[in-house]
Parts: sequence; C-alpha cells; structure tokens
Amino acid sequence: MIRVHVVHHVSLFRSALVALLRADTTLDVSSAPGCVSFHGTYVTPPHVFVADIDCLDSPGHSPGHTDKTVSAYGDLGHGPGLLVLATVRKPGALRKAFDAGALGYVNKDGEPRRLVEAIHRVARGERFIDESLAFDFLQAAKMPLTPRELSVLAMAAEGAPIDEIARSLHLSKGTIRNYLAAAIRKVGGRNRLDAVRISQGAGWL
Repeated sequence: MIRVHVVHHVSLFRSALVALLRADTTLDVSSAPGCVSFHGTYVTPPHVFVADIDCLDSPGHSPGHTDKTVSAYGDLGHGPGLLVLATVRKPGALRKAFDAGALGYVNKDGEPRRLVEAIHRVARGERFIDESLAFDFLQAAKMPLTPRELSVLAMAAEGAPIDEIARSLHLSKGTIRNYLAAAIRKVGGRNRLDAVRISQGAGWL
C-alpha cells in the first residue's frame, strides 16, 4: 500500500483529488490544506507528497527523512518523494519545484491516469515528467535570476521600500539597489514594476 498525502490550498480541489486517488485500492490517501512541510511529525509518514505547485515551501525544503523515520519506508527502501501538480507556461514555478526536490511533475490539465501512474513511479524513487511540461523544463533551466535577486524582487513586489528590504536581508541599501538593477536587466524589464510583472508571469515569483 502506497501512502499518499495530498496538499492543496483549495478545499474543493483537495477533496476531489482525494476522492480520485482513493479509487485506486493500492493507495492510502490523506490530505491537508496550506503549504507543504517536509519537516513535520507523522505517526505514519507518507511515501509520496502530492502538492499543488503553488503550495510548496521555499526552495531547499526538499523531502527528506531522519533516522527516526527511515524504518517507516522499509517496504520501498527510501524516503518520501514529492510530486507536484503544475500548469504549462510556468517555467519558473517548475524550477522552484525542482530546487525543492520534486521527483514527479504532472500537468493539471492531463488525464487522471497520468497522476496515478506518476504516484507509483515516484513511490519507487523514479522521476516522472509529463511530456506536456517538457518545453517548460527547457525554459526553466534558463531562469536568469539568482536566489538573492529573487528574494529582493519578491519583497519589492510586496511593496517593501529599499530600506526595509535592506534591513530584512541585513544588506546595505546600495547592495539592494544593485540586486534590483541586475534583476531588471536580466529579465528585460523597463523598471522594477515591469520586472515584477515579467517574473510573476514566468512563475519565478
């Protein structure tokens, strides 16, 4: 039996996913709202996290396991895998999912059987990439912004002024201006607002 934990911030979609997956008798399905946390405590940890791509934690929170939970995966021989539900034309979001350690990538507009197939593959520790997302993966490799530039641009997108960003990141105001200028140049924006628009459209923010 493969233990699957579904995470989606929209209750209706989350319930529909759970109902769909429970039709497969080889899956033991649970769910939760909000964002994915791979560092929570589970009495019986899942083998596969199925998460909407917008529900991921920040990059670097990859699914891992501690010595305490290794025994829970003895039947499959490895820790939990992350499978994300994605949309086309969002290469930046795919890049963030990759950086978060995702093994599986399924198109939200695809056939339900593809999701079930992907879960079984990821549970075996194998990578699964929906063919319809292949081009976006090529684009994702070309993401021009560094993690620091992304964090500065993300704070700017929320309306934070230069001095507030500088305090939050423990950097000088001049350094923040340099990061913003670099981000604007790299994405081909005319100004800060244009750079935010381009980055959000690509799924980087």
